[in-house]
Amino acid sequence: SSHPFMPLMCFTLLFCVVSVTNAPPPHSTIRPGSPVPVNINNPGVRKATRLGVYRYNNSSNDLFLFKESQIRKAMVQIVRGLKYMLHVEIKRTVCEKRDHSSLDSCHFQREKNLQQMLRCYFEVWITPWTHTVHIPVAHCQ
Repeated sequence: SSHPFMPLMCFTLLFCVVSVTNAPPPHSTIRPGSPVPVNINNPGVRKATRLGVYRYNNSSNDLFLFKESQIRKAMVQIVRGLKYMLHVEIKRTVCEKRDHSSLDSCHFQREKNLQQMLRCYFEVWITPWTHTVHIPVAHCQ
């Protein structure tokens, strides 16, 4: 039973990929299992980045929360959901961890001696249909 159209699989807000049940059209570069570049303004990328930052904040000994300041590069891999590979810069905010602030309302440090920027690599694996998030890699230096 062949369909006249390729079904779309939509994972996060605006990120849809052509499902690969039928052979993909010749011009398609999307293959399951191979990472493809994705726009850094993509809502799924933004969400995955924030999840990586949460993971970093949970494991750091810093008094302050860090927040993403720039997404330098984003790739996504289709593997039982979406696996994001993210190169991100994060900076120390004025929000203290113990306040459990919402990161959206946290501004970056202005005090010179408190400013800090780290370069991070996050792998964030989102399986939408089970509502699970797995973050196997969160390296910052």
